[in-house]
Amino acid sequence: MQFTVALDGPAAAGKGTIARELAKQFKFAHLDTGMLYRAVGLKTLEQGHGIIDPARAAAVAGKLQDHDIQRFDLRSAMASRAASKVAVLPEVRKALLDFQRVFAKREGGAVLDGRDIGTVICPDAEVKFYVTASDEVRAMRRFKELEKQGAETSLEAVLMDLQIRDARDSGRSTAPLTQADDAVLLDTTDLSIDAAVEQAAMLINKKMG
Repeated sequence: MQFTVALDGPAAAGKGTIARELAKQFKFAHLDTGMLYRAVGLKTLEQGHGIIDPARAAAVAGKLQDHDIQRFDLRSAMASRAASKVAVLPEVRKALLDFQRVFAKREGGAVLDGRDIGTVICPDAEVKFYVTASDEVRAMRRFKELEKQGAETSLEAVLMDLQIRDARDSGRSTAPLTQADDAVLLDTTDLSIDAAVEQAAMLINKKMG
């Protein structure tokens, strides 16, 4: 059986947690596509001595290995910024496109979350969700996450970083962050993650018949 669930939305809206829970419930494979871009961004910075060169980034994306994803701290603020910078490069997106589409069509079902899953990667996905929340709520979630990791930052700095990334992701010419016309909106500003998962699971069950 092939069944694809696509989740898109800005950072810290809860789409990753929702995606993991849905994959667990339905025993689908899960791919956090943002991790691919974070790994590409960090490896490009590493090879370029702190500089992101488009040609180097495309080459890194074309040869990305599992161990690259595993050896980096992909949850760091640096990884987030690097991902946003390489994600605007058409060459990088093209290099990772086939990998994501093959994953989406695997037997047994797949859940993918990212920025352009429902619009570009899997426009024919059986179910699509767009997960969002207010800037303030998302910033607080990310701030608490970074605090647990021991990162030295402030809520104001995290909010600014999220807003800059949102603007970059939404304004890029290639595969911008946007809600697909047929995606179901899940606003987690006041909706708990558990309730969002429950709503999403109900729709998936309905689509699966």
